[in-house]
Amino acid sequence: MAETAAILSPQKTVVLPVKEAGCPMADMITADQLRQLKEEHPGATVICYVNSTAEVKAESDYCCTSANAEAVVRAIPETEEIIFVPDKNLGQYVSSKTGRNLILWPGFCASHIRILPEDIKRLKNDYNDGLVMVHPECSEAVRNLADEILSTGGMLKLAQQSDIAEFIVGTELGILHRLRKENPGKHFYQSSEAAICFNMKRIETENILWSLQTLTHKIEIPLKIAEKAKISIERMLSIFN
Repeated sequence: MAETAAILSPQKTVVLPVKEAGCPMADMITADQLRQLKEEHPGATVICYVNSTAEVKAESDYCCTSANAEAVVRAIPETEEIIFVPDKNLGQYVSSKTGRNLILWPGFCASHIRILPEDIKRLKNDYNDGLVMVHPECSEAVRNLADEILSTGGMLKLAQQSDIAEFIVGTELGILHRLRKENPGKHFYQSSEAAICFNMKRIETENILWSLQTLTHKIEIPLKIAEKAKISIERMLSIFN
């Protein structure tokens, strides 16, 4: 995410408080691996999830988020093959929604993969009136048990707009604080205590302040890579303009 901010705003200084606070899923595919996959499927359109490195974005045709991945895939002519990296679970979900046979990479979110079907079944038994909303990065078995499959932004919106008072939440547990803060009269149950992103939790108030004061850990991307990566991001944005 820090790299994406730096790519879109090269004139600004972007810092990452903790260098190790990256995304494990983004590291599951390298630019070399993607180039090899492209050689195996010449002419295929490459869509990369925003949780990918700048180098992978530079080798991609389009970027996407969990909220707009379906729309990006639908924007690609049906005659074209599509490579979708790195999250196989999000790719499977988008494939099921669009009917497109996507070429998937075996990457996954280390937090969402820890949410198990047994967790959802247990909570559904405990809270019969609870609406189950899960992130598309969850496994297919978990998604099959959900009432709604949503990005985190979609979950926040649904919780505010719905008359339902109880929600079973299948995503990284950090969202619970905001859900409860914005909806004080409703109840939110985390699907699994294991659904935690340890890298995200490395960033704390103290190291944010320190990083801002010292401008330590600046995000610097080689110009050639940044320029190519920006194309995939701008193509995504152009779909919605």
